[in-house]
Amino acid sequence: MLTPGKILKERYQLQKQLGHVVAGRKTWLAFDSQSQEQVTIKMLAYSPEMLGQELNLFEAEAQILQALNHPRIPNYRDYFLLYKEADAGLSWFALVQDYIPGFSLQELLDREKNFTEEDVNKIAKEVLEIMIYLHELEPPVLHRDIKPSNLIMGADQQVYLVDFGGVQSQGNPNGATFTVVGTIGYAPLEQFWGRAVPASDLYALGTTLIHLLTGIIPADLPQKNYQIQFTDKVDISHSLATWINKITEMDLERRFKNAREALVSLESEAKSQSRLQPRFVSAKKTVNFSSIISINKSSDMIEIYTHAPSLRELKKSGIVGGALCIFFGLLLTNPIYGILFFIIIFVGIYILFGEKNYIYIDRNNFQLERHLFNFVYGKCQGNTRDILQVLSSKFESGYQVIIQSQIDKCQLERAMNAKDSTRLAQEINQWLNQKPD
Repeated sequence: MLTPGKILKERYQLQKQLGHVVAGRKTWLAFDSQSQEQVTIKMLAYSPEMLGQELNLFEAEAQILQALNHPRIPNYRDYFLLYKEADAGLSWFALVQDYIPGFSLQELLDREKNFTEEDVNKIAKEVLEIMIYLHELEPPVLHRDIKPSNLIMGADQQVYLVDFGGVQSQGNPNGATFTVVGTIGYAPLEQFWGRAVPASDLYALGTTLIHLLTGIIPADLPQKNYQIQFTDKVDISHSLATWINKITEMDLERRFKNAREALVSLESEAKSQSRLQPRFVSAKKTVNFSSIISINKSSDMIEIYTHAPSLRELKKSGIVGGALCIFFGLLLTNPIYGILFFIIIFVGIYILFGEKNYIYIDRNNFQLERHLFNFVYGKCQGNTRDILQVLSSKFESGYQVIIQSQIDKCQLERAMNAKDSTRLAQEINQWLNQKPD
């Protein structure tokens, strides 16, 4: 049986299942003993009853991922077959990719996160950059299943596009295919006719953005003349609403032709936007969260990410104003000290906003990593049963969380406030004391 702790191919140790359970499919978080990194293993059960197109799509995903090279698409690592003795008489095809620590946009919606216009603009631009790369390959690659659950907000606060199970390499010049994939509510009508084109991915991006802004599944929103009606439920600028309406036009000819054209239009709209521009305002109240801690947990595991505080939080704290006063004061009295002070502050902000921390604990193992942009350092890991205590501790520049085990002491090296540090220690202790289901 495939269970946590089982080792596949003498290198991949299964840690936990990811996502929703679907018959004949499994996705596992695993530890690769060769690279000493966590990976994602996507698995498809093989049986005589399975449809041929399922295996064809799975193999196509593996083949196309091998050819892709983009920083916001998880890298292909391995592809292999597990024979029948591995799991109760079933054979499994396995696709191994990079693991992206973070939360899907669907998970954030489920946690009732309110996405602002700024959030949605950032997400749209980052997804469009990925789409430009895919659509301008030769032949073009269409994702065909863009939706909140397939977009990951990584621990680095960048958006990643995952799950290429519906991918199509558009080698056929007329774009026709007999394999129909996509998710109702997100995919456009022409895709269900088997005629997906680059603008089909644009439509799916638009419906995804509508879901983020409204918190409502697009299929549940009213339509008028085949256009999704959402502007009465959001607080966004007229220009963004118009742009979203254009990429979600049912008539393919009225959409942007490609992702590059859509990105140019979005960026030009952002530059021309002014405070006097009319806005669509909803009746709902927006709640803003300022916590730098993100927690994802179940009875089997807990994942915690700590992020740098936002500029808004720093402004509220008075640090920015104080630093500016000191800088200008030094600049007037002693320019050299002023310049040195500016360099010190710049380096400090670079480290502050670049460093993030990741904690993963399951019933067998725990792992703590520190990330400075794309660099991983300060790893600390061990057996969960060896943890003696988790506590909040005060040190020179603030508070930190310490995981004390029988063998080692792991410190979350971030200067938190007392409230965040105490909350984080409590969350970990509560999970450790909770009995698994």
